[in-house]
Amino acid sequence: MIADGSIHVYAPLKGRALAGARGDVTARIFTTHLEAELVSIAGVYRTFDTALDAAVAKKPAQIRLADASQIIIESL
Repeated sequence: MIADGSIHVYAPLKGRALAGARGDVTARIFTTHLEAELVSIAGVYRTFDTALDAAVAKKPAQIRLADASQIIIESL
């Protein structure tokens, strides 16, 4: 899934999600059930080759950028 702005998923987020495709560093990804293998905000990517942190795996989460270069994943 690719979006110029934020992405809201009211179901399990599996596979790939790319928000802020045109460089919007304020874009975010929201989901009620995080199971993604790759996420991106404004061209900054993060893969989950290993298991997600237990605090966010299969739980509601928000994904955002900090300092325009670091992906932050927070439990909701």
